[in-house]
Amino acid sequence: MATEALVTVAIGAVAVIVVVSRILGAAARKVGQPAVIGHILAGIALGPTLLGRLPGNPTGHLFPHEVLPFLTVLSQIAIVIFMFVVGYETDWRQLRQGGRAAATVALCAALVPAGMGAGAAGLFHGAFTAVQPHQSDGRAFWMFMAVATSVTALPVLAAIVRERGYAGSPPGTVATAAAGIMDVAAWLVLAAALAGAGHAAARPWPTTLLLIALFAAALVLVVRPVLTRWLERSRAAQSSQLTIALGLALSSAWVTAELGLHPVFGGLLAGLTMPRPGGVPDADVLRPMEQTAELLLPLFFVTTGLSFNVGSLDGDGGVLLALILTVAVLGKLLPGYAAARFSGMDTHQSAVVAALVNTRGLTELIVLNVALDAGLIGQELFTVLVLMALITTLMTGPLLSLTERGRNRRNTPQDAENAVPVMPDGQR
Repeated sequence: MATEALVTVAIGAVAVIVVVSRILGAAARKVGQPAVIGHILAGIALGPTLLGRLPGNPTGHLFPHEVLPFLTVLSQIAIVIFMFVVGYETDWRQLRQGGRAAATVALCAALVPAGMGAGAAGLFHGAFTAVQPHQSDGRAFWMFMAVATSVTALPVLAAIVRERGYAGSPPGTVATAAAGIMDVAAWLVLAAALAGAGHAAARPWPTTLLLIALFAAALVLVVRPVLTRWLERSRAAQSSQLTIALGLALSSAWVTAELGLHPVFGGLLAGLTMPRPGGVPDADVLRPMEQTAELLLPLFFVTTGLSFNVGSLDGDGGVLLALILTVAVLGKLLPGYAAARFSGMDTHQSAVVAALVNTRGLTELIVLNVALDAGLIGQELFTVLVLMALITTLMTGPLLSLTERGRNRRNTPQDAENAVPVMPDGQR
């Protein structure tokens, strides 16, 4: 395909992606789901699962193979910027505010599903090999399954907390803080899995881990203090903070990619490194980075959707999906609820926390794409796990509605008027 024709097709593809994603995102909000659900469904709808089944294969015409590398590059830049925003927005004070309750919930709602996920990969080895014959063995795969079943999507959870009115409430604060702790732990374990998988680079995995640790230390101990002093003393630097942030995110992503890890790790490290005046993200940096990520993220969902085909699943895939769903859902809901109750929260608050930490969404999709690119999983298992991520995220809204209805049935108007919210750790 000639360059001019390639540019024309790529522009048309981006236009279709943005418009369809916006429409389905708005539709998702109207039915009580976060907009990201609509974006995920847009990616699936434009891929071989739906549009590709129509006569003439419209998916192939909209997204020819020559265009896919360009869309992939744009989608990866979007994810790097998104991960920068996640790191930059990480509120360590809120993590501390959650206190013992958040730490307890994070510990239980991460370790239990992680252990169940890794255990399922070993105990039900036949179910995995039936779907993924050559990639279901070894420590790296078991570590990946531990991450895949224990992830909680902090960005989607935070959006649900705001939209459902839980912001600032005990369950909202605890669930958000716990999700932040679990996300950090999940990325660390995934980094170790990739470094030990033999896909990262032509060097021993302990060397790769050491280099990553040294790079992270350099960002925190050298780059952050230098940037802080520069931004405090230079007006020119203050006026170009956005450029500095974007350059830091992309260069950090490049370094982690060169060291053998996915660029998303670099974006996250850059966000954690970027100075925040007074401990609060600068709106002049945060807002445009958020808007850029939001604008480009639909490209990521579509490139994911092009690798996702429900029609490729057979009976073995259905059995594996049921197994993974059972592990993922029970491994989150039961420990999350029990940990919240143990921390002093009432039954309703504990149920809200459990429902929230079961949300996976975008973070899970990023993890799955990283594993797919690294060769840890194949297309069939990727499809099964994307379905798991979609189902568990769709569950969150209905589960929260059920908890609200259950509380309303238990409480009389007088009870509700006199109720005193129970804070975690016995605070009032």
